[in-house]
Amino acid sequence: MSKQQQLQQTIAFLTSKGITNPEIGIVLGTGLGKLVDEITIEKEVAYADIPNFPVATVEFHSGKLIYGELSGKKVIVMSGRFHLYEGYNAWEVTYGIRTLHGLGIKNLLISNAAGAINLSYKKGDLMLIEDHINLQGTSPLAFQGANKFGNIFADMLEPYSKELNAKISTIAKEQNILLHKGVYTSVLGPQLETRAEYRMLQIFETDAVGMSTVPEVIVAKQLNLPCAAISVLTDECDPKNLQPVDIAEIIAIAGEAEPKMITLFKEVIKVI
Repeated sequence: MSKQQQLQQTIAFLTSKGITNPEIGIVLGTGLGKLVDEITIEKEVAYADIPNFPVATVEFHSGKLIYGELSGKKVIVMSGRFHLYEGYNAWEVTYGIRTLHGLGIKNLLISNAAGAINLSYKKGDLMLIEDHINLQGTSPLAFQGANKFGNIFADMLEPYSKELNAKISTIAKEQNILLHKGVYTSVLGPQLETRAEYRMLQIFETDAVGMSTVPEVIVAKQLNLPCAAISVLTDECDPKNLQPVDIAEIIAIAGEAEPKMITLFKEVIKVI
């Protein structure tokens, strides 16, 4: 079965389950699942039940598609995302984005947990991604037949929608939420970075580092799907004062900062 046929089968299955005409797709990052509580849920489908869909393996990713209403709009949420470090290839990591696009979404909102490389940013802060650096060593557009899905030479002049970013920035001011803006660098992981790697990222003028998001954004760009992404900064990556990382603490900090991200997403959904 070709990749196009796989995708068509997946979309047909979800449509048959009553998931029709979602306007906005949302990807929830590590420790950022509570947005789901705000949704008037109409359908939930476990990834394991969706034909051709990868299955989330990270323990703090729940692994289901959620369809319903939020801020008066039909939304579809990926609660649990896929990472290259889990052993998936770049097609599998971005399969959900292609699925959401095939179901009809017009805008994509992405969240992630990331480490602060910019030392003026603190853990618990939010950062709106304005640009990115891809250090994952691969591209989700680098496979045979990728041109059947759109231009493989996707223009990355503006990977993140200026229009969506402007709306989110305005809402942050109105809601008195501190929202940094910056460059997100995506690495392969799953190991954390060395001091030398953090110094390199500083030289690259990276503001936050993580292990996701960039492949999803590249695919969105190929599909001409406007997207915006917010990082919840869960640790401070100071190579001169590096502390051992506690994943439980990262999840806890993500949970504490999450209400701010939920507010931004809920409010921007009203105006797009």
